[in-house]
Amino acid sequence: MDNKIKELKKQYESMPIPDNLDDVIEMAIKKGKKKKTVPRWLFSTVAAVAIFTVGVNISPAMAQTLDGIPVINKVAKILTFREYKVKDETYEANIKVPNIKGLNDDKLESKLNEKYIEDGKKLYSDFKDTVADIKKNGGGHYGVESGYSVKTNDEQLVSIGRYVVNTVGSSSTTMKYDTVDKENKVVLSLPMLFKDDAYIKTISNYIEDQMKKEMKESKDKTYWVEGVGGQDYGTFDGSKNIKPTQNFYINKHHQLVIAFDKYEVAPGYMGLVEFKIPTKIIQKDLVSNQYIK
Repeated sequence: MDNKIKELKKQYESMPIPDNLDDVIEMAIKKGKKKKTVPRWLFSTVAAVAIFTVGVNISPAMAQTLDGIPVINKVAKILTFREYKVKDETYEANIKVPNIKGLNDDKLESKLNEKYIEDGKKLYSDFKDTVADIKKNGGGHYGVESGYSVKTNDEQLVSIGRYVVNTVGSSSTTMKYDTVDKENKVVLSLPMLFKDDAYIKTISNYIEDQMKKEMKESKDKTYWVEGVGGQDYGTFDGSKNIKPTQNFYINKHHQLVIAFDKYEVAPGYMGLVEFKIPTKIIQKDLVSNQYIK
């Protein structure tokens, strides 16, 4: 190991392990530390590339350096693996495919990454088919944007959300979340967190109460809540309950967040809608506080 790598390891061994890398970077920037305090590679993610081009490109020497630094092994590494990019006068696509590493389980990583790759391919294929149909019918405007955001990345959990925005006149937005227990090497589902299905009514009632409260406090907010504003809608897609397959993630404070797509429970101008569920509301329903604190 050369002197530069030894020096790099020595710097990190003397530092406390951070909860996530973003916080380290942000703290370093705010405090105005010198470049040598935070290694240059820490700021590197991956550049946008042409269609079908792999975006992850780390040299073997650098990869060995990364693996040798303890802080990296405490959190997952999430990078842009591939980007499909098309820009025309009336048609545009920007589809980013994430790649996750550091789950300590090759099979689980492969399963997730293969799913992300296949979803990206299908999204791009659907974009091309839609553009072809639009052109056959005289032309028009169409756009697709897809990417990802990391909600939690610590020693125990990784929560990653992948969004898709389709634009044809107006736009629709959907979000899919994966929350992974790194210790037990499993992707969590909502029912796994609870003793039985009593949580469905508990959470649904809380969210409906919050919707009514927010509308009462702000005229700018509107939800499709039964009995409010003359609407005949149920609260959640025609019913009054969330589903066992409901979109969710666990945030960095290990709180449960229930998520809804655009138009799912509110008019389009409300966009994506989320509700952070207080742990005390669901404490009696939880299997344990292993994930939800």
